[in-house]
Amino acid sequence: MPDSNVPAGQGPRTRVRPYRYEDADEFAALARDSRALHHPWLFPPLTPEAYRDYASGVIEDPTKAGFLVCELTDGDMTDGGRIAGFININNIVRGGFLSGALGYGAFAHAAGRGLMGEGLRHVMRHAFGPLGLHRLEANIQPANTASIALVRGAGFRHEGYSPDFLRIDGHWRDHERWAITADMVRDTAAGGFSDPSG
Repeated sequence: MPDSNVPAGQGPRTRVRPYRYEDADEFAALARDSRALHHPWLFPPLTPEAYRDYASGVIEDPTKAGFLVCELTDGDMTDGGRIAGFININNIVRGGFLSGALGYGAFAHAAGRGLMGEGLRHVMRHAFGPLGLHRLEANIQPANTASIALVRGAGFRHEGYSPDFLRIDGHWRDHERWAITADMVRDTAAGGFSDPSG
């Protein structure tokens, strides 16, 4: 289980850290405020109780690694400030595969501000570094243009189309498959990160 006080990454605007049970009230309130943004793509927990169940499933499951993207402000440099969104690596498979599937969402106050893009780069660096993964995959509904723009901006490549891929809100939904591998990204000698297109 990751230490909730150790960030997966920190940059100019965000700090990415593991989920904590004490985030329940803030996370649930932000999810309620973001229902219009999230519908019909995702359904994060809307109550503190539901958040604790959800977070437990992420924190306790060794096939998952979950992170909160927090916005840095002058007054919140040590803890990361207000939660801007979340990024989970699900279905982590070891052995010859070394892969995980991304799930993520921004909260309404952070949407379109570049915070999730910076946070995703922290998570990618963590996935291809300490977690030792080779591949990250994101399966996205074709009409979710903001989600596609996020992974495209991070250097993911479009790999295909999967009809009736995932059951969401009672319906089987088609998805586009986007992925990135460790050899598609470059780490600088100083430990920084540059996207593969740059």
